[in-house]
Amino acid sequence: MRNHAPGTDAGETCQMSPEEQIRLGRQILQIESRSLAQLAGRLDGSFCQAVDLLYQVKGSVIVTGMGKAGLVGQKIMATLASTGTRAHCLHPAEAVHGDLGRIHRDDVMLVLSQSGQTEEVVRLLPSLTELGVPILAITARRDSTLGRAATVVIELGSIEEACSLGLAPSTSTTAMLAVGDALALVTSRMRDFRREDFARFHPAGALGQKLQKVEQVMRPRKHCRVALEDKTLREVMIEASVPGRRSGAIMLVDAAGRLAGIFTDSDLARLFESRRDPQLDVPISRYMTAGPMTVSAGRLLTDAVTLMAKRKISELPVVDDQNCPIGMIDITDVVGLMPGEEESSAETPPLSVYREPKPGEAA
Repeated sequence: MRNHAPGTDAGETCQMSPEEQIRLGRQILQIESRSLAQLAGRLDGSFCQAVDLLYQVKGSVIVTGMGKAGLVGQKIMATLASTGTRAHCLHPAEAVHGDLGRIHRDDVMLVLSQSGQTEEVVRLLPSLTELGVPILAITARRDSTLGRAATVVIELGSIEEACSLGLAPSTSTTAMLAVGDALALVTSRMRDFRREDFARFHPAGALGQKLQKVEQVMRPRKHCRVALEDKTLREVMIEASVPGRRSGAIMLVDAAGRLAGIFTDSDLARLFESRRDPQLDVPISRYMTAGPMTVSAGRLLTDAVTLMAKRKISELPVVDDQNCPIGMIDITDVVGLMPGEEESSAETPPLSVYREPKPGEAA
């Protein structure tokens, strides 16, 4: 049985080859991308006024719109909220049936309507004016009913819908969404919103895991192998045992408890492979990696993961502000967060959380 559009007979369907489908898909994307490029070129002082409204808001940004514009508004609201600007959505039809009580004079109304004449939105405007709430409008025409009532208007202009009938909101909703992103992200930059701030609002999922602090993921010191650097290798191997799954490295500390070096299972394997059994009774400090790379407590896990990938290391000690070890990040615990080869080979920004190699030392 052939698929056909609702309300049509099977014989009325438009059969398309895979090549035609791809060609039409590309055409739609090109129409929308051209509109975005044109819109970017038309941004003017109204955009700055809009950003200032969002930046100065003492209450919340209340986002409203009907139909597809309302759905776009929900995404804009979510972007604002997650990047440092308090925001909520309000359905325009529900607003005039009691939900106007959610709006406070300290708020800003962000109203989306391509035509600027949407019935439910227009009905809402007198009440917003009475409440004295600034209105930021994203609409096609400044001289529409919405445009005339707004405090600030971002004018989208004439937009060609990508729909073959020229009816289904497509390019226009893409434009609204893009403008909303621009407003939210510029405002976020002005607030000096940082990754640490972003992490507070995203504690769950893969993104939230990356944005955790290292001490939330590390193996705590009580589960790590720690020994004095002046102990012999044999003594360390006997004494530095811990219950449960062990890490593949031993952190060596000086008499003051500060991290002096690290000795890995690979170091031990090399000794055995070279048949240097007598070396088991010399101080382990002779074979440890002195001044190893570390990550400071309070840093984001993503910093640690990036460093481990860049430097191709499997264990990364976590230290406090006195350089005393408090735990360790083991690659087996974060392997799912490791960047791909192309990403990890990119230039790593300067970080104060790790020690630079000494002259002549392998990176």
